[in-house]
Amino acid sequence: MTCPLCTNDAPLFDIAVSGGSADASISVCAACADAQTPADHFRPLASTMWSEDPAVQVFAARTLRRLDTDWSRDLLEQLYLDEDTQSWADNVAEQTDHKDSNGVPLATGDTVVLIKDLNVKGAGFTAKRGTAVHRISLVPDNAGQIEGRVEGQRIVILTEFVKKR
Repeated sequence: MTCPLCTNDAPLFDIAVSGGSADASISVCAACADAQTPADHFRPLASTMWSEDPAVQVFAARTLRRLDTDWSRDLLEQLYLDEDTQSWADNVAEQTDHKDSNGVPLATGDTVVLIKDLNVKGAGFTAKRGTAVHRISLVPDNAGQIEGRVEGQRIVILTEFVKKR
């Protein structure tokens, strides 16, 4: 099959293109999936970045940004993405110091599970062990805390009492 990024005929592998409202995947060759591939391999992006598939557009934009060469910066300036696709391309998970009880990095939007019963001060209930907390937020100035909604209440939870699902 033909790789949608470099147009080489090679076996294709599915890779995730995360960060969108609905995460997607694309099938690319091994060279395009490898972050260590030399920049010249990606020169065909000059034409393939105009794909009608938004996931390919996002991957192309992120690749051009990562390459940081003169020609990739020129292509990136020429690339037009609609507003939703541009925000998807810009939505790259940042490295944070927030880690769950097992040391797994946490990101905004993750789902975690409580590993201990927690008394919620001021709300008058106990958040039970095994409760899933969806779409968490990271507390920016404290890597030991996250925010999430449990039983309809927005609460602060210590990261030592959660594990990523």
